[in-house]
Amino acid sequence: MKAIIVTDQAAGTAGMKLAERPEPQGAAIGDVIVQVHASGFTGDELTWPSTWTDRLGRDRTPSIPGHEVAGVVTALGYGTTGLSVGQRVFGLTDWTRDGTLAEYVVVEARNLAPLPGDVDFTVGAALVMPGLTAWQGLFEHGRLRTGQSVLVHGAGGVVGSMATQLARDAGAYVIGTGRADARQTALDFGAQEFVDLDHDALEDVGGVDLVLDVFGGDIVQRSAGLIRAGGTLVSIAGPTEARPANGITVDFVVVPDRMQLNEVVQRVREGRLRTHIGAMATLDDAVATFNPTRRIKGKTIIRVRP
Repeated sequence: MKAIIVTDQAAGTAGMKLAERPEPQGAAIGDVIVQVHASGFTGDELTWPSTWTDRLGRDRTPSIPGHEVAGVVTALGYGTTGLSVGQRVFGLTDWTRDGTLAEYVVVEARNLAPLPGDVDFTVGAALVMPGLTAWQGLFEHGRLRTGQSVLVHGAGGVVGSMATQLARDAGAYVIGTGRADARQTALDFGAQEFVDLDHDALEDVGGVDLVLDVFGGDIVQRSAGLIRAGGTLVSIAGPTEARPANGITVDFVVVPDRMQLNEVVQRVREGRLRTHIGAMATLDDAVATFNPTRRIKGKTIIRVRP
């Protein structure tokens, strides 16, 4: 099968190439083989240790990157339940096994959800990481409720635009942040206010019930002072020492969840949620698409099959 492989961690995307790799020949217990139709790619995933090692920390290069998949099940491991051969699925693949920038991928069945027939594979792949991250940040860790206020950093970005829509749909008041050129995008996705982090005073926002942070650094430190008593600061930018005076801080890494995927895809079908796709390419052209000199606003999706 054709696949994108990475061989040199120090080289970044320069160490990626299109190559032939053995096609998976069998699915272990609890696994399925998926014929990949579309794959999502996260720009910084080549810096993740799991891109280069297995579950025991052993080197596994050359490896296949990509963790977001939409495709069709072609084989089931022994004892696998809940899915069937020929079923359309989407989901988040294992961190420490070869990924989705290939014609076939082996995935734990529990990491996948059914993809309805009226949702395109590219949309399914674009929903996975942003949808799960936003859902878990807002509702699982942030405990967002109707009538509360939420500050969404990077509201014009891939995760931020998803979080903005989900929060508005849940009845929250959403304040988005970002650079000036993201203002209109954030507003189009549902932010009711926008803070230009280059020119506006973040501290003028006032108290909010929840902050969803994607930046880390100085931004997350300053955001801690915006949390109302009993509120929550949630960050996906890594461990932080920022602590609200009368609230809590949670930093987390997104995890697969079939029920949450069902929730987000149902909102797409009902017209309540849309993806933020910035670039699409074929597997043959994928390496050029990942060039870091290209500034892509939105999710990068690789169409593996036409």
